[in-house]
Amino acid sequence: MDDLELLLTEAYDDGVVTEVIRPAAVLPEESARRVLMELALHDVRMDGVWWSEPATWRRYDRAWNGTDGGTGSSELLGTIQIAYGVPTRYEITIFRATITRIGQRHGLTVSDLCNEALGYGGLTLETCPRADLKPPPRPFRPEL
Repeated sequence: MDDLELLLTEAYDDGVVTEVIRPAAVLPEESARRVLMELALHDVRMDGVWWSEPATWRRYDRAWNGTDGGTGSSELLGTIQIAYGVPTRYEITIFRATITRIGQRHGLTVSDLCNEALGYGGLTLETCPRADLKPPPRPFRPEL
């Protein structure tokens, strides 16, 4: 399954549940390193259930079992959209999570999905630090 197919699945799946995480969850450096290490150890191409990329962590129901390393019969349960290096260089920000129709059938929720990934770093969605939301700057108005 390529990126376009995944995007279309998420965009047109009428059972999709997407939740914007507000304020965004911010993984501190130490937790971020542990999460990334565990996601790599649980990679779908090595008998795990996670596929992590720079902008998205995807959770599948089983390891990929297709020919030439493809998805095979594994199904996408949900995704977590993240940003590396935000707000500081070694932190990771989680700003959106999506559960597919198949993920819903498996009983997965946004909290469950996030908590599974964050658990590798000793956190939950509730205990994860949040982004510091500051009001936008005042608009510039020249003196007349």
